[in-house]
Parts: sequence; C-alpha cells; structure tokens
Amino acid sequence: MNSFINGMDTQNVQKVAVGVLSLAVFAILWELLAIYINNSFYLPRFSSVVMAFLSVIQSSVFLNDAAISLYHFGIGFLFALIVGVPIGMLMGWYPVLDKALNPIVEIFRPIPPLAWIPFAIIWLKLTHQAAGFIIFMGMVFPIIINTYSGFKNVPKIYVEAAKVLGSVSDLKLIKNVAIPAASPMILSGIKTAMGVGWMCLAASEMFGVSDTGIGYKIWFYYGIQMMDYVVVYMLILGFIGLLLDFLFRYFIQNRVLKWQKGTVV
Repeated sequence: MNSFINGMDTQNVQKVAVGVLSLAVFAILWELLAIYINNSFYLPRFSSVVMAFLSVIQSSVFLNDAAISLYHFGIGFLFALIVGVPIGMLMGWYPVLDKALNPIVEIFRPIPPLAWIPFAIIWLKLTHQAAGFIIFMGMVFPIIINTYSGFKNVPKIYVEAAKVLGSVSDLKLIKNVAIPAASPMILSGIKTAMGVGWMCLAASEMFGVSDTGIGYKIWFYYGIQMMDYVVVYMLILGFIGLLLDFLFRYFIQNRVLKWQKGTVV
C-alpha cells in the first residue's frame, strides 16, 4: 500500500515538474523571439508582460474590471438558463411544439452572437444589459439544443416503467423521469454555452457594447499601443474562464451527477 502511494506521489511530482519545465521553456522562447523581433507592438517581451501583470493585479481597477465582466456574464448566463432550458424541454417532450419552434430556432441559431451588437446598442444603449444580451445570444442556443436532445432521447422504457408505478401525468413524468435522464446532456450544453458566452463577453466589451470590463481594457490598451497590458488582460480572461470551468465541473461531478459514481450520501 505504501509503495502504491509513493508511486502516485512520484507520478504527481513528475507531472508538475514537466508542466513547470514546459512553461519555463515557453517563456524563454517567447522572450528570445520578442528580442529578435524588437517591436513591442507586434510582440511584447515576456518580462514586460510579467511586470505589467504585477502592476495590474495590485490595482483596485483590475478587481472592478473583473467584477463588471463577471456581472455581464452572470446576466447572460441567468437569462440563457431561464429561456433555453424550458424551450428545450418543451421541444423535446411535445412533438407539436418541436415542429412549431424548431424552424425558428434553426433560423436564428447560425447567426453569430456578435451580429447582434448593433441591435444591443440600439435597444439597450451602452449598458451592462447590452453586454449581457450578447452573451445571452451566444449561450441560449447550445442550452436549447442539448436540452432538446436530452429530452428527445429519454428511453421509452423509463417512461413506461414510470407510468406503471403511477407517474401518469406529463408533469410527473418530466420531473421524475425526463429531467434526471436528460440532466447529463443539459449540463453538457450549459458547459458548452459557458465557453461560448465567455468568448462573447470579451467581444461585446471590446466592440463598444460596454465601456468597462476586461474586454474593454484589451481594446483600450490596444488603442494606446501598450501591448504588454493587452496580453495581461488576455491572460486574465483565460485564467478566470479556466476557474469558472473548473468550478462548474466540480459542482456537476460532486453535486448534481454524483449518482453516476454510485454515491449514496
């Protein structure tokens, strides 16, 4: 047993060591390439980015930008759930509504979310809600499609067994059978939508829908040709997106879908 634990520890140490080494090599190559190019507008030096990063994280402005961006994301995420999940459920459960709503969904689904920026500005002006609207348009369709697929593919034998046990109404069948059976697909759609929404967040703030936030700062620093700060805010977007993805996966695996592991408590 001890040898097994020691083996696992060794593997973890080796994994961390390889990761650190690869990052160090990447940083060195970045620095050398930037020195060779000798133009910080095209490629800022890694050392300059590190100094800019330290300057940014010590500023309260960074915290405000991060909070505003998360607020924009929260608006879009909340409304995408409120709209997307019920529509997907209704389309997947009722064939009549599927036939009625499917053409509308398929017409609007291929439209890039950023194409809605002009209408977001016209309808909602330069507000937080406008940025949230762009994020909503990016997130709602993956949620609809995955929820629809999950409900559409509920095994009929589950439904028949539930009817035999007394769940004869649609409401009970949806609550006791369809939602548990479709939950992996629904949550997969939400995870996909979060990635799309996070990309829409940066774009909506960069292109003028909002005058604050991380995406706006990327565009602002590009305008004054401080590309090291542009890279810093790009990396911040990546770090926050990675953290959100980790937290969501942890919540899904350990809370919502713990029954898939056979967890009783």
